[in-house]
Amino acid sequence: MFAVIKTGGKQYRVAANDLLKIEKVEGQVGDIVEIGHVLAHGEGENVTFGAPFVDGALVTAEVVEQGKNRTVIAFKKRRRQNSRRKIGHRQLLTTVRIAEILLDGAKPTKKAAAKTEAKAAPKKEAKAEAAPKEAEAKATETAAPLFKAPKGEADDLTVIKGIGPVAAGQLNEQGITTFAQIAKLSDKDVAKIDEHMPFSADQIMDWREQAKELAKK
Repeated sequence: MFAVIKTGGKQYRVAANDLLKIEKVEGQVGDIVEIGHVLAHGEGENVTFGAPFVDGALVTAEVVEQGKNRTVIAFKKRRRQNSRRKIGHRQLLTTVRIAEILLDGAKPTKKAAAKTEAKAAPKKEAKAEAAPKEAEAKATETAAPLFKAPKGEADDLTVIKGIGPVAAGQLNEQGITTFAQIAKLSDKDVAKIDEHMPFSADQIMDWREQAKELAKK
Protein backbone atom coordinates (compact mmCIF):
# COMPACT_ATOMS: atom_id res chain seq x y z
CA MET A 1 0.00 0.00 0.00
CA PHE A 2 1.13 3.53 -0.74
CA ALA A 3 -0.11 6.99 0.17
CA VAL A 4 0.41 10.53 -1.08
CA ILE A 5 0.91 12.93 1.81
CA LYS A 6 1.30 16.67 2.07
CA THR A 7 3.65 18.27 4.62
CA GLY A 8 5.69 21.44 4.59
CA GLY A 9 3.95 22.57 1.38
CA LYS A 10 5.27 19.54 -0.53
CA GLN A 11 3.76 16.23 -1.60
CA TYR A 12 5.40 12.82 -1.15
CA ARG A 13 4.47 9.33 -2.32
CA VAL A 14 5.29 7.01 0.57
CA ALA A 15 5.02 3.39 1.63
CA ALA A 16 5.79 1.57 4.88
CA ASN A 17 9.50 1.68 5.89
CA ASP A 18 10.31 4.45 3.38
CA LEU A 19 12.99 6.85 4.60
CA LEU A 20 12.60 10.48 3.55
CA LYS A 21 13.52 14.01 4.53
CA ILE A 22 10.72 16.49 5.10
CA GLU A 23 10.58 20.04 6.42
CA LYS A 24 11.08 20.13 10.19
CA VAL A 25 8.43 18.60 12.41
CA GLU A 26 8.56 18.79 16.19
CA GLY A 27 9.76 15.64 17.90
CA GLN A 28 12.74 13.87 19.41
CA VAL A 29 14.58 10.98 17.78
CA GLY A 30 12.45 7.87 18.25
CA ASP A 31 9.15 9.77 18.54
CA ILE A 32 6.18 8.80 16.39
CA VAL A 33 4.66 11.76 14.53
CA GLU A 34 1.34 11.81 12.71
CA ILE A 35 0.78 13.24 9.23
CA GLY A 36 -2.95 13.71 8.70
CA HIS A 37 -2.88 15.36 5.27
CA VAL A 38 -3.32 12.28 3.08
CA LEU A 39 -4.20 13.27 -0.49
CA ALA A 40 -4.56 9.72 -1.81
CA HIS A 41 -3.90 6.10 -0.98
CA GLY A 42 -3.99 2.88 -2.89
CA GLU A 43 -2.72 -0.58 -3.56
CA GLY A 44 -1.91 -1.61 -7.12
CA GLU A 45 -4.45 -0.07 -9.49
CA ASN A 46 -7.03 0.67 -6.77
CA VAL A 47 -6.47 4.28 -5.78
CA THR A 48 -8.65 6.51 -3.59
CA PHE A 49 -8.38 10.27 -3.94
CA GLY A 50 -9.38 12.83 -1.35
CA ALA A 51 -11.17 16.14 -1.78
CA PRO A 52 -8.62 17.42 -1.00
CA PHE A 53 -7.78 14.96 1.83
CA VAL A 54 -8.99 11.42 2.46
CA ASP A 55 -11.29 11.26 5.49
CA GLY A 56 -10.03 9.03 8.29
CA ALA A 57 -6.66 8.45 6.64
CA LEU A 58 -3.47 8.93 8.62
CA VAL A 59 0.23 8.26 8.11
CA THR A 60 2.56 7.78 11.06
CA ALA A 61 6.34 8.12 10.91
CA GLU A 62 9.25 7.63 13.30
CA VAL A 63 11.68 10.53 13.72
CA VAL A 64 15.15 9.29 12.75
CA GLU A 65 17.15 12.53 12.77
CA GLN A 66 16.79 16.29 13.13
CA GLY A 67 19.14 18.28 10.89
CA LYS A 68 19.59 20.97 8.27
CA ASN A 69 19.81 21.08 4.49
CA ARG A 70 22.80 22.54 2.66
CA THR A 71 23.14 26.32 2.64
CA VAL A 72 21.40 28.15 -0.20
CA ILE A 73 22.77 31.59 -1.13
CA ALA A 74 20.45 34.30 -2.46
CA PHE A 75 22.43 37.15 -4.09
CA LYS A 76 20.77 40.25 -5.49
CA LYS A 77 22.49 43.13 -7.28
CA ARG A 78 21.03 46.30 -8.77
CA ARG A 79 22.98 47.66 -11.72
CA ARG A 80 24.44 51.13 -11.33
CA GLN A 81 22.87 51.49 -7.88
CA ASN A 82 25.82 50.23 -5.83
CA SER A 83 23.40 47.86 -4.16
CA ARG A 84 24.18 44.25 -3.32
CA ARG A 85 22.50 41.85 -0.94
CA LYS A 86 23.63 38.36 0.02
CA ILE A 87 21.54 36.12 2.24
CA GLY A 88 22.20 32.53 3.24
CA HIS A 89 19.50 30.07 4.28
CA ARG A 90 19.62 26.53 5.68
CA GLN A 91 16.29 24.75 5.74
CA LEU A 92 15.59 22.70 8.86
CA LEU A 93 14.87 19.09 7.92
CA THR A 94 13.58 16.02 9.73
CA THR A 95 14.48 12.54 8.54
CA VAL A 96 11.57 10.15 9.15
CA ARG A 97 10.82 6.49 8.50
CA ILE A 98 7.22 5.77 7.49
CA ALA A 99 5.71 3.44 10.07
CA GLU A 100 2.05 2.87 9.12
CA ILE A 101 -0.61 3.94 6.65
CA LEU A 102 -3.91 3.93 8.52
CA LEU A 103 -7.40 4.12 7.04
CA ASP A 104 -10.97 4.63 8.27
CA GLY A 105 -9.92 6.29 11.53
CA ALA A 106 -7.67 3.43 12.69
CA LYS A 107 -5.36 4.28 15.58
CA PRO A 108 -1.55 3.90 15.46
CA THR A 109 -0.16 0.71 16.97
CA LYS A 110 3.45 1.88 17.22
CA LYS A 111 4.52 4.14 20.06
CA ALA A 112 7.58 6.32 20.60
CA ALA A 113 10.77 4.41 21.32
CA ALA A 114 11.81 4.52 24.98
CA LYS A 115 15.52 3.98 24.25
CA THR A 116 16.60 7.58 24.60
CA GLU A 117 14.63 8.11 27.83
CA ALA A 118 15.99 4.92 29.40
CA LYS A 119 19.56 5.90 28.57
CA ALA A 120 19.13 9.50 29.58
CA ALA A 121 17.73 8.67 33.04
CA PRO A 122 20.92 7.14 34.50
CA LYS A 123 22.96 10.06 33.17
CA LYS A 124 20.66 12.55 34.87
CA GLU A 125 20.88 10.58 38.11
CA ALA A 126 24.65 10.40 37.81
CA LYS A 127 24.83 14.14 37.19
CA ALA A 128 22.52 14.77 40.15
CA GLU A 129 24.79 12.69 42.40
CA ALA A 130 27.94 14.33 41.05
CA ALA A 131 26.57 17.87 41.43
CA PRO A 132 26.73 18.00 45.27
CA LYS A 133 30.27 16.56 45.23
CA GLU A 134 31.41 19.16 42.70
CA ALA A 135 29.74 21.90 44.72
CA GLU A 136 31.49 20.71 47.89
CA ALA A 137 34.85 20.58 46.08
CA LYS A 138 34.38 24.09 44.70
CA ALA A 139 33.32 25.38 48.11
CA THR A 140 36.43 23.88 49.66
CA GLU A 141 38.63 25.45 46.98
CA THR A 142 37.11 28.89 47.41
CA ALA A 143 37.19 28.67 51.22
CA ALA A 144 40.92 27.92 51.46
CA PRO A 145 43.35 30.71 50.38
CA LEU A 146 45.73 29.97 47.52
CA PHE A 147 48.82 30.83 49.57
CA LYS A 148 49.87 30.94 53.21
CA ALA A 149 50.37 34.52 54.33
CA PRO A 150 53.83 35.19 55.81
CA LYS A 151 54.15 36.32 59.41
CA GLY A 152 54.74 39.96 60.13
CA GLU A 153 53.31 43.26 58.96
CA ALA A 154 51.69 43.37 55.53
CA ASP A 155 52.94 45.75 52.85
CA ASP A 156 50.78 48.29 51.05
CA LEU A 157 50.38 46.45 47.75
CA THR A 158 48.73 49.47 46.13
CA VAL A 159 52.25 50.94 45.75
CA ILE A 160 52.68 48.51 42.85
CA LYS A 161 51.37 50.05 39.67
CA GLY A 162 48.30 48.20 38.47
CA ILE A 163 47.17 47.08 41.94
CA GLY A 164 44.29 49.14 43.30
CA PRO A 165 42.56 48.86 46.67
CA VAL A 166 40.14 46.20 45.39
CA ALA A 167 42.89 44.07 43.83
CA ALA A 168 45.03 44.46 46.97
CA GLY A 169 42.14 43.21 49.09
CA GLN A 170 41.65 40.21 46.81
CA LEU A 171 45.35 39.35 46.98
CA ASN A 172 45.35 39.65 50.77
CA GLU A 173 42.37 37.29 50.98
CA GLN A 174 44.39 34.71 49.04
CA GLY A 175 47.37 35.04 51.41
CA ILE A 176 49.50 37.43 49.32
CA THR A 177 50.44 40.32 51.61
CA THR A 178 54.07 41.43 51.02
CA PHE A 179 56.34 42.67 48.23
CA ALA A 180 58.83 39.88 48.99
CA GLN A 181 56.13 37.28 48.56
CA ILE A 182 55.11 38.64 45.14
CA ALA A 183 58.78 38.93 44.12
CA LYS A 184 59.32 35.22 44.84
CA LEU A 185 56.27 33.98 42.89
CA SER A 186 57.26 31.15 40.55
CA ASP A 187 55.83 30.68 37.07
CA LYS A 188 53.70 27.89 38.54
CA ASP A 189 52.37 30.31 41.17
CA VAL A 190 51.62 32.87 38.45
CA ALA A 191 49.63 30.26 36.51
CA LYS A 192 47.77 29.36 39.70
CA ILE A 193 46.76 32.97 40.33
CA ASP A 194 45.82 33.41 36.66
CA GLU A 195 43.50 30.40 36.92
CA HIS A 196 41.76 31.25 40.19
CA MET A 197 41.79 35.06 40.29
CA PRO A 198 40.67 37.82 37.88
CA PHE A 199 44.25 38.77 36.94
CA SER A 200 46.18 37.79 33.83
CA ALA A 201 49.59 36.14 33.84
CA ASP A 202 51.11 39.25 32.18
CA GLN A 203 49.76 41.47 34.97
CA ILE A 204 51.14 39.23 37.69
CA MET A 205 54.58 38.99 36.06
CA ASP A 206 54.70 42.80 35.79
CA TRP A 207 53.80 43.06 39.49
CA ARG A 208 56.52 40.52 40.26
CA GLU A 209 59.20 42.67 38.57
CA GLN A 210 58.04 45.79 40.43
CA ALA A 211 57.92 43.85 43.72
CA LYS A 212 61.54 42.75 43.30
CA GLU A 213 62.65 46.41 43.34
CA LEU A 214 60.32 47.32 46.21
CA ALA A 215 61.43 44.36 48.31
CA LYS A 216 65.06 45.64 48.21
CA LYS A 217 64.11 48.92 49.93
